[in-house]
Order: sequence, then C-alpha cells, then structure tokens
Amino acid sequence: MVVVLMALVAVTLVAGAHYYIWRRLVRDTTAAGGTARKVGTAVLVLLPVLTVAGVGLGRGEALPFSLKQILGWPAYMWLAMLMYLLLALLVGEAVRPLLSRVLDRRAAAAGGTATATEPAPAEEPVTVGAGAGAGTPAGPGTDTAPAAQAADPSRRLFVSRVVGGAAAAAALATVGYGTANVLRGPTVKRVTVPLAKLPRAAHGYRIAVVSDIHLSPLLGRAHAQRVVDTINSTNPDLITIVGDLVDGTVADLGSAAEPLAQLTARHGSYFVTGNHEYFGDAGEWVDHVRELGVHPLENARVEIAGFDLAGVNDIAGEEEGEGPDFKKALGGRDPARASVLLAHQPVVIHDAVKHGVDLQLSGHTHGGQMWPATYIAQAANPTLAGLEQYGDTSLYVTRGAGAWGPPVRVGAPSDVTVVQLASRQA
Repeated sequence: MVVVLMALVAVTLVAGAHYYIWRRLVRDTTAAGGTARKVGTAVLVLLPVLTVAGVGLGRGEALPFSLKQILGWPAYMWLAMLMYLLLALLVGEAVRPLLSRVLDRRAAAAGGTATATEPAPAEEPVTVGAGAGAGTPAGPGTDTAPAAQAADPSRRLFVSRVVGGAAAAAALATVGYGTANVLRGPTVKRVTVPLAKLPRAAHGYRIAVVSDIHLSPLLGRAHAQRVVDTINSTNPDLITIVGDLVDGTVADLGSAAEPLAQLTARHGSYFVTGNHEYFGDAGEWVDHVRELGVHPLENARVEIAGFDLAGVNDIAGEEEGEGPDFKKALGGRDPARASVLLAHQPVVIHDAVKHGVDLQLSGHTHGGQMWPATYIAQAANPTLAGLEQYGDTSLYVTRGAGAWGPPVRVGAPSDVTVVQLASRQA
C-alpha cells in the first residue's frame, strides 16, 4: 500500500512538473491552435513517456541491450533537463513581474505610443462599460480602454517568450556543460594522509582510488578506457576500485569492463562491491573482475608494504547474506600495523572506527553529482567528498569517475584520487 501511494505521489509530481513546463514554455509563448503549440505539446507528452520506457524498462531484461542504449540517452538527458528547466523557470517567476514593470514604465513614458511589440491602437476607443454594445463609440463620461491596456496581451507574450527562452537556454547550457564534464573523463586529485602506524619505509606510498565508474548502456568501453588511462597516468603503487563499477549485467557490460585488464601498479589492483553491483549479479561481477586481473576483497585483507589492506562488501549485500563483515576482514590482525579499509559507502565509518582502522577509502556519494542534489547527498552521508577525521580514523571520499542516471555532473566534477600515505616517523 505504501509503495502504491509513493508511486501515485511520484506520478502526480512528475505530471505537475510537466504541466508547469508546458504552460510556461508552450501555452504562454504560442498562439492557440497554432503549429508551434501543437508541436510543443506533442513533445512534452512524448518525452515523459520515452523517459519511463528508457529508465523503467531499461533496468530490466525486457529490452535488448542495443535498444537500452538507443532509449537511454534521450530518457536520462530529459531527466536532467527537467530538473534544470524547473529551476530556471522558477527563477523566471521572480524576473517576470520585474520585466513587465519595466515594459509598462517604458510604454507609459512613451505616452502609449505603439512599439514594435505592441499592436497599433484602434482608431476609435471601444466602450467597456456594462450594457454597452460591442463596437459602440464611447460617449462623454464613459470608461475607455487606454492604449497601454490594449498592448498588455502583446507585452505579456513578449515577457513569456523572453523568460521562457532564457530558462530553456540556461537549462540546455547547464546540461551540456555537465555532460561534457562526464564524457571528457575524470581529473586527477591528490591528497596526503599521515598514518601514525605507517613505517618509514612506506612513506610516500601512492594509492590510486577510483569509485563509481558506473559502466552502463550510456557509459561503455570508451568511458572505461578513459578512466583506466587516467589511473595509469598517475603511476601508482596500488590501485583500488571502491564499488559501483557497473549498472548492468556481465552479459551486457562484460566487454565494456575489459580495459580494466590494462591497469598497471606495482602491487596490483583491488576491488570491493558497491550497492549497484547487487542490482544485478554481484557474484558474476566479482568473478569477471578477477578474470581481468583485479583482485576482489570480499570481507578479506592482504598485507602490503607495511600496512594491511582490507575490504568489505557493500551494505546492499546484506539482503543476499553477503553484507559487510568487519570481524572477518579485520579480526585477528596485528593492531600495531597500519590499516587501510576499502568500503563503498562512507556511512560505515563508525564500524571502521570501532575496529581500529587508520584510513577508510570510500565513494558512493558522487559529490552530489548534480547541484542542488548536493544538499541531499550531504544530508545522507557523514562526508560528501574529501578528507575528514573521525576519532583516530581518517575517511577519504572520492567523487567517483562516472555518473548514475543522467551522464551529467554539475558542481561535482569526477576524479581519480591519488592518496599518498605519509609516515609520521619520516
């Protein structure tokens, strides 16, 4: 029952958003019955239908992978456009009365003279009083419609077109900029983290951290290659993939992940699951990355160059009995050794603190991905992005190298982070 109510609320909100956009961008800017209004109305009916098909059906096995690719781009891009159109149009609501006031003052200063945007006034004023016949000349003492009032409909149309056009242009520019941010690949970010237990011999050890690559029908092999090339360019000692590698099955996206076999680091590459791996078959992906030369850490640890590297499964695995097991990953180790934990979601930081972890590396948040969703992501996670301290444990959260849903990033650029460990004994 709750699910049905939530679905009804969601449908109502989406329908209301589309009606508002239609009203401001189509109805208020076009002539009734005209071709432009018919085309605009048809487009705003088709787009949500296409989005439901591309997003809803695209997540299951009902559609062939090639059709998911064809439908996915317009479906997800419209979701991004919808958000930024709404924001821009809401800003336009504040601009609209100001622009109308400016035009009214200009018209009043001109003494009611017709402008290029206003129809010429009628030769004879028309009676507007009750009981007067249409077209009857106004006599002494009767109310008449001033020229400025006659021009109001035309000025309203002008204001609607200016505000609507500006809103559409702003939304399109924002989405275009955000898409370019994703398609050009992640940038390299560097951060130094001192660890009290790290031996002097491991001072300066470099770990390349990448998360949320999100291979999908939209971001495929070329995206994976860009990420791999960026990682290899940093010449790291160790590579860690901290979950959400994919949005789909091995059958559809296994070939897209093949560039991971090119990853090069002195001490190899390691992987832990994210929540999106459990949307499909996480076990198949664990096996596949192993075949590509990347070592999965399923609630396990290894000893590397003066510290312990541990990894836990994502919280989403709990529904399948494969959730994080901190005792299995961290129990029985030498507490005098420094420890680095790979955990997809930052929210497990309190478990890491409890188990004496020195550094936790996470992703999941995307840094908010698309402002103003940043504020929602910030409220849902202890750290949105960057380095923070929790007791004796440092937490570093990368913004990730891909995108979920719309391949758009605004205010949260993607990154591959090189974490350089520093020994306090050095």
